[in-house]
Amino acid sequence: MVSSNTYSLLTWLYTQKVEPGFAIIYFRITINSKRANISLNKKIKIDSWDHSKSKVRGNSNEARVLNQFIKEEEGKISNAYRELDLEGKLITAQLVKARYLGLDTQNYSFNDLFKYHNSIAKEKVTKDTLNHYITTQNYILEYIEAKYKTTDVFLKELDYKFISGFELFLRAYISKGNNKPIGNNTIVKHIQRINKMINIAINLDWLHKNPFVNYSLQLEKTNREYLTENELNNIQNYHSNIPRLRLVKDLFLFSCYTGLPYIDIKNLTTDNIVKGIDGGNWIYTKRQKTGTSVKVPLLEPAEKLIKSSTENYRKIDVNKIFPTISNQKVNSYLKEIADCCGITKNLTFHMARHTFATTVTLSNGIPIETVSKMLGHTKLTTTQIYAKIVDKKVSEDMSILRTKFSKNSHLIQKNNVS
Repeated sequence: MVSSNTYSLLTWLYTQKVEPGFAIIYFRITINSKRANISLNKKIKIDSWDHSKSKVRGNSNEARVLNQFIKEEEGKISNAYRELDLEGKLITAQLVKARYLGLDTQNYSFNDLFKYHNSIAKEKVTKDTLNHYITTQNYILEYIEAKYKTTDVFLKELDYKFISGFELFLRAYISKGNNKPIGNNTIVKHIQRINKMINIAINLDWLHKNPFVNYSLQLEKTNREYLTENELNNIQNYHSNIPRLRLVKDLFLFSCYTGLPYIDIKNLTTDNIVKGIDGGNWIYTKRQKTGTSVKVPLLEPAEKLIKSSTENYRKIDVNKIFPTISNQKVNSYLKEIADCCGITKNLTFHMARHTFATTVTLSNGIPIETVSKMLGHTKLTTTQIYAKIVDKKVSEDMSILRTKFSKNSHLIQKNNVS
């Protein structure tokens, strides 16, 4: 679309309010006969000015520097006009002046973005997810203070160097009470959260493009530890007179037989236990993390744990299946249980979910599509991680069997020879 505006830019001298013989260099923007003047705050001698060419006379270094400055600023004003034209704005001389001076748009900072993000995120994500974002935001502000000696930066100042510096900052960071550096995959998560927040700024027109779009980090593959059948039986047979350890054992085993993460078990009520299509008891719930519907038929060990909970534990909310206890304490108590059961693995509550996927279901011939649905995975590829673990176990077991048959074969040959 061709612009219908008449646009011109004039460089001229303003002689008033200046000592005799001197002048201030000005620009005059004219659009559709309306004017706007801009001072360059550059004072020169009037007799050094070439009125016909609108520049300083001579080839001195001072003249060349000043003429180059004038040329660059003229280009900036022309660019401001073209930007407004491309944006389809109703262009005036005053609007071009405001764009050139940076006065037509508000400059937003990281703190502005964090406040906006958190205000909308608290309605859309879980408390735990929001806390992860707040942790990332705190790291960014620590980095800004350490690197730039300030408390905030404008989003328009962000560049590739900023994000690469932030990565190095995280890799060297040692938090109080923790002697280990932040792991690679945790750093990747922080960078991913920053990207998501920056994309929100772009959608709000606070930024024109993502300065980190070409920045990428790779997640390192991690082993999904799970309990073997023997280890699971060891916990099943573990008995304690300490109520907190008994409760944590039951919670952990319930996850092993249902695949539910701790937060979803914590939220379970009697309303979540319904009669399924087969007439048996099922759990119908939604994963708090993703909002995905989950339907899990209750295995007999899980049903016994529900009955045990009803009989043996006092609950603040009688509708809840299990009493409430913090996830942090659960993992701490699991370490005690692991020691008592002779389990050397780093036993965490999430290992129960891995155990359900591997030892309880896939290893017993349950199709991967069924396991994926019960785990509440939105992608089958997520569940296939567990299938690879099971394949590895099959390979190890078959290797033992091959060795056994190989020995038998050698014995048969030896007997035949003799």
